[in-house]
Formats: sequence, structure tokens, C-alpha cells
Amino acid sequence: MSLLKRLEAQKQTEQPLQGKEKNRSAVSVKTDPYQDIKGRIHRRIIEEMSIEDSTNLTDKDLDKKNLEDMVAKVANTVMDEEAVPIPRGDRFKIITEVVDEVLGFGPIEPLLKDDSVSEVMVNSASQVYVERKGKLTLTDVKFRNDLHVLQIIERIVAPIGRRIDESSPMVDARLPDGSRVNAIIPPLALKGPSITIRKFAKNPLTVDNLVGFGTLTQEMADFLKACVEGKLNIVVSGGTGSGKTTTLNILSSFIPDDERIVTIEDAAELQLRQDHVVTLETRPPNIEGKGAITMRELVKNSLRMRPDRIVVGEVRSGEALDMLQAMNTGHDGSLTTGHANTPRDMLSRLETMVLMAGMDLPVRAIREQIASAVDLILQQSRLQDGSRRITHLSEVQGMEGDVITLQDIFVFEQLGKDDKNKIIGRFKPTGIRPKFLDKLAANGITLPNETFWPK
Repeated sequence: MSLLKRLEAQKQTEQPLQGKEKNRSAVSVKTDPYQDIKGRIHRRIIEEMSIEDSTNLTDKDLDKKNLEDMVAKVANTVMDEEAVPIPRGDRFKIITEVVDEVLGFGPIEPLLKDDSVSEVMVNSASQVYVERKGKLTLTDVKFRNDLHVLQIIERIVAPIGRRIDESSPMVDARLPDGSRVNAIIPPLALKGPSITIRKFAKNPLTVDNLVGFGTLTQEMADFLKACVEGKLNIVVSGGTGSGKTTTLNILSSFIPDDERIVTIEDAAELQLRQDHVVTLETRPPNIEGKGAITMRELVKNSLRMRPDRIVVGEVRSGEALDMLQAMNTGHDGSLTTGHANTPRDMLSRLETMVLMAGMDLPVRAIREQIASAVDLILQQSRLQDGSRRITHLSEVQGMEGDVITLQDIFVFEQLGKDDKNKIIGRFKPTGIRPKFLDKLAANGITLPNETFWPK
């Protein structure tokens, strides 16, 4: 959408609603003493751009700094015409808010620029939370009304070909920097449109960063590097916000540069550093309810793309069966994530997801598939103090009767809390050498026995 069209849409949403349309969505939730001035600035920008045939101008790749300068110039001109002088501090605030509104994502733009914020949660027009260092905090950021929130959602989803309306009131999307976005609107969201943004770091985290944060130890990092280079199939398990995608990014960074990688996601968010990467993304149905491309179809198609590695952002349903079959048919070294609280729960979840594929398979056959396909489960958790830890590295050893056997290789032992309520604990090897060391050795990877000695 061109800048001119965007401004005209904003102008329409700011007009007072009449008759039956005057409902809760139009009620202002914040009184802004400079709202009238901002409205005049918007109108003046539309006029200026119309004179300069801006519809063609803004469809080109223009430098954002030049556009910001143009908006600031118009804003200053309008404020200079005011009968009552506007203080310098307020002028700067008005210009910043107008620029964010025109070129960014409105009131939440400063939060997206704040590197200390890892997640932005818009519960309603009048309630916006952020996550900093694993803790949730209520901000003073507010939208004008529900229509204002809807406008920002449209601005996020439109560039990537997604849509949100009454027939499709939920959407997964991404920001230009790759940050993950989920939006849901009425009638499903009773308090008004809601946005959840999982931000990506400008500079992707490395394994050294995770070691520095205390997410794992250097010995565990070396062990995981060997597992990836040795083409083990790894499942990253954890709850929401535990850091699964970050860990998957770091694991994928260990894949050698000479291998072909195919990634499959609902909304592309992986940040692989290799050159030979093909990124696939699902497609939602169109307005007629047709044309959807699911994760399962993409996993099937990826097998025809000559991948050395298949990386699935997250398995949620029937695609788990196709992923397991790929792991069992020559695509060693595949990586994926899933939601579960423990490694054992992850195995149960995989069973359930395979059944969701609609195949009438015996439970034992499913378990044999899982035991044969998955080599290692990495369990990640967000603890009570907001810190993230890899709590288990567990080997899937095979079957004993009808039960899949698991063996912990490394575990996180929680010892208590300090005077600042921070969790104290230590990572320790269990003393068990994994059975897959022979597979690593066959791929030229060796690990010292000291890695697994209890400390």
C-alpha cells in the first residue's frame, strides 16, 4: 500500500462513526490534547503528496529517512501556524508520534525499537504489556480505539499477503525483521483486537550468548554441536516462550555450509546463516476458503527438493508423521520443535500428532517410528524467575516392550533461590554415555569421555 493510500485510510478511521456503527469499537480510550493537530498534519501530508503525484512516488523504494524528514517538515509547518505556541518538548513528541503513525506501527513502534523488550502484547486498545528479562510489565502505551488497533494489524499482515476479517479472525504473520506476530479480533477477542509480537534480536543470538546467559554450559554446547554435525535427529521441546525457536536457530547454525537446508514454517522466522537455504511458508485459505497450503503438504514437497537437512519450525499436527518418515528414510540430521513440558511428554505429543494425520496406525507402530526416527530430545523451560534453561538432554534409546526408553544425558538440577529470588541451580551430566556415540563416530565425530563424567 502506498503512503498516500495509507494516510487516507487513517483519515477515514479517525472520522466519527454515525448511527449503528457508533459502538464500543469507536469509543476513544485515551484523551490526547494534540489529536486535532495530528489530524491536521495527516490531512496536510495527503494534500502535499497529492500535489506531488505521491501515489507513484511512494510506490518506489524510497529511503525511510527522506520520508521521515518530509513528514517532520510538514508537521513543523502545521504547528508553526497554530495560534498558541507549542512547547519544544511537545513538538518533538508530536512529530515522533506522527512519523510512527505514518511510517511505522503506531503507538507500539517505540516498543519495537526498544532492544530490552522481547515481547509486545496488545490485550486491548487501552492495555499493552511488554516482556523484559522474562517478566511482564504493563506500559502506558494506548491506542485511540479498537479501529486504531485494527489499522495496525492490517498494516502488519497486508505486505505478506495475509488477511484478517470476520470470516478469518485469526492470523499469523511476521514483521519485516522476522519478528513473529499473532493477531485475533472480535468476535473471538471479547475485549477488542489483540496483537502478540515475539521480537527477534537485531543480531541473532549465538551459542556463546546462551552459555553467557546460563541457558546451558560449554560442555553441553560442544555436545550439541557434535550431535548436529553428526546428523542426529533432534526435537526441541518446551513450553510457550521457553526459547525453542532461538535454540533451533542456534542448532541450525552448526549445520555445515556445504549442505542443502529446507526450512518449513507457518510464518517464516528462522534466521539461518548458511547460504544454501530454501525457506518455505504455509499459506492460509483465500477469501473463498480455498488455496490453503498446510505444513504437511510442504513437508511432503520438501522430500522432492533434494534436502540434506529438513528443519520444521514447529510440528503441531499430522505433519509429525511425514517428519518422522523423512527422518527414517535418509534425511538424517533433521530438526524440529514441539510444545511439551518434559521429554516423556514430547513423545506422547508426537504419538497424538501422528494420529491426527488420520492414519489408522497401531500405537506400537507409531512408537517404533518415533524410537527409530528421533535420536535426542532437548527440553527447554522458562523458570519462575524468567530465566530460560535447557533442563534435559535426553537420548531416545529404542523400545522395551511397548515403551519407548529415554535416558537423560545432561540435566539441570535446581538447588533453590537467592536473596533476589533468582533460581540457583547447576547443569550436570548423568554419567551415562549415549548409545548414539557410535553413529557420531561413523560420521567422524568424537567426544571425550570426560564430557559425560558426573561432576
